[in-house]
Amino acid sequence: MPMPEGQEVIDLMLGIISEDDRPNYDFMKPLLRDRESLEEFRFPAQYMFKDVPQPPPPGGDYVQYTIDLMDRFNIRRAMLGVSEHEDHPSREALRRFPERFFPCYGVNPNRGMEEVRTIRRLHEEFGLKSVSAFPSGLFPQVAINDPQFYPIYMTCIDLDITFCACACVPGPRLPFHPQRVEHIDEVCWFFPELRFVIQHGAEPWEDLAVKLMLKYPNLYYMTSAFAPKYYPKAVIHYANTRGADKIMYAGYFPAGLSLDRIFGDMQHVPFRDHVWPKFLHDNAVRVFGLDG
Repeated sequence: MPMPEGQEVIDLMLGIISEDDRPNYDFMKPLLRDRESLEEFRFPAQYMFKDVPQPPPPGGDYVQYTIDLMDRFNIRRAMLGVSEHEDHPSREALRRFPERFFPCYGVNPNRGMEEVRTIRRLHEEFGLKSVSAFPSGLFPQVAINDPQFYPIYMTCIDLDITFCACACVPGPRLPFHPQRVEHIDEVCWFFPELRFVIQHGAEPWEDLAVKLMLKYPNLYYMTSAFAPKYYPKAVIHYANTRGADKIMYAGYFPAGLSLDRIFGDMQHVPFRDHVWPKFLHDNAVRVFGLDG
């Protein structure tokens, strides 16, 4: 059935648009080898996307611009990556609009206990709801089931916050081994209290992702980085049958998709009536603890 009119939305992957977002991807430069990625692309997975959102004229209030866009599409709240750097626009957004944004921190387990201290510091300052990881983009790369992640998993459990990780063949031209979906099996087995959310599609292992979600009660899936037209069929079928409580909406603005594109496509996703409010709102409230 079509997406219901007036349904409030929580977006689990949204950012503040900027005049130049290329510095956001500097962390993976040591891993990139091809000329297009290093010299031509605005962002490393650009070859996969059409009509990438362009920034508004320079000098504007980009935080308010983002809020206005959210209002157009009834996005009441959005998860926003918070930076350690004081001048990052995410900090301004979280301070100006705490009722609209909630924070996630992108971790690097190569930093060891210093990263654990950073998580705790940001949690105290902003009330972190999640930490996230891009295992293939780390330098050196760190697999999802590598023991270097274990202190971070334990910290998430201790602070009662959710862990999100890219699990798929990455869009950027990087080796995919650290993000194989099968690695999640070991993590969910060893840390049954950890709430784990799969980011970025799980392709080409989406059937395995569904099997693991059936197996582990604390494993979930968000639709980040995918236009709704390309949501995996296995995930849609799972949401419509046994997985209505496990699948959550996440966009990809402004990294690769406009909200116009996302919600234009969304009308054609064949979710059943009972799935829509859970997918767009209710599951995120429960999994990320947004009702307090």
